[in-house]
Amino acid sequence: MSESETGVRCMWMRGGTSKGGYFLADDLPADRDGFLLRVMGSPDPRQIDGMGGAHPLTSKVAVVRKSERAGVDVDYLFLQVFVDQPIVTDAQNCGNILAGIGPFAVERGLVPVKGEKTEVSIFMENTGQIAIATVETPGGKVNYKGDARIDGVPGTAAPVPIVFADTAGSSCGALLPTGNAVDEIEGIACTLIDNGMPCVVMRADALGIKGTESPKELEANQELRARLEAIRLKAGPMMNLGDVAKKSVPKMTMVSQATAGGAISTRTFIPHSCHDAIGVLGAVSVATACLLPAGPASELAVIPDGDEKLLSIEHPTGEMSVIATMKDGEVYRAAVLRTARKLFDGVVFGD
Repeated sequence: MSESETGVRCMWMRGGTSKGGYFLADDLPADRDGFLLRVMGSPDPRQIDGMGGAHPLTSKVAVVRKSERAGVDVDYLFLQVFVDQPIVTDAQNCGNILAGIGPFAVERGLVPVKGEKTEVSIFMENTGQIAIATVETPGGKVNYKGDARIDGVPGTAAPVPIVFADTAGSSCGALLPTGNAVDEIEGIACTLIDNGMPCVVMRADALGIKGTESPKELEANQELRARLEAIRLKAGPMMNLGDVAKKSVPKMTMVSQATAGGAISTRTFIPHSCHDAIGVLGAVSVATACLLPAGPASELAVIPDGDEKLLSIEHPTGEMSVIATMKDGEVYRAAVLRTARKLFDGVVFGD
C-alpha cells in the first residue's frame, strides 16, 4: 500500500516555542520535500489543507535517525517548510525543535533509558555540531510534566536543559565570518555573527525604532522591512551564505537596552516575520555578540562579572537565559533551558 493509503508515522511535538512534525528518517518517502509540503499545506498563507499553523514557527520538521558516529546517539536534520512558498530548506538549525529530539529519540527506542534522567547526544546535521539534551525518564518513560517555565509557552513542563559546544561558525565558517566585530551595510553598523545561528545584529535606534514595539507593529512598518531585507541580501554573501533571497538565514536582530533587568532587549525578523520571542541558537548568537569587544550589542548590554555569565536575552514575550562559559576571553560553551511536549503520535497523510 502507498503512503497515501497508510500514512507516514509521525509525532507532532512542541519543542521550546516552536512545534512541528518529528519523523524517523527511514519512514519518509522518496519525495520527501513534496510530501512535507503537502503535510503542512504549503504554499498557502493559512496552510488550511495541512498541519501547519500558518506561521514559520509552526511549520517545522525534524528528521531523526540513530547515529553511526562515535559517542553520538542520534542525528537530527531540521527542515523549515515555508508557509506561502513551495520551499523546504535545511539552510539553518533550530534550537527550539531540538528540545524535542531527546524525548522523541527515547520514545522511538533510539536511545535506551539510563535512569531517572537520560542524556541524549545529538549531532545537528545542518551545522555539524553536537548538543547534549537531558530528558527526565522516571520509571523508564519520558516525563513531560514539571515546573519549568519558558517565556512564550503557557503553563509549565519538565525541563530539558541543552548544552552546546563548538557551535561558532557552524553555518558561516567562523564566529565572525568577515573577521570584523562591526561591518557597515546600507549605512547601518552591523555585527555579522554565527554561534549556532547566523544573525545580523543592529541597534534598533539606528533603524529608526525604539526596540520596544510589538511584532505586529514592526511587521506593519514597510519601510523598516525593506531596509532589513536590503541589509540581509548584502549580508548573506559576506557571511559565506551566498544568495539568501530564498533562504531563512541570516536572522535579523535589532537590539536595545534591556527594560526588565536583562542583559539586552531584542526584536528579531526570521527573516520576514517578526518573532514573538527569539530562537534558541539566535539567543546564543546574540548573547555572544554582547560579549564582543565592540559592536551594536556590546555597546548596549549589561554584562555580569565572572567566567560563567548568565545573560537574560529579552524578547517580545519575555526572556531567554543563556549561560555563557568564557575561556581565554571567548565564549567556550553555552547552555539554555527549554521544555517540550508530545502533542500526538500516529500517522500523517501527504496526499
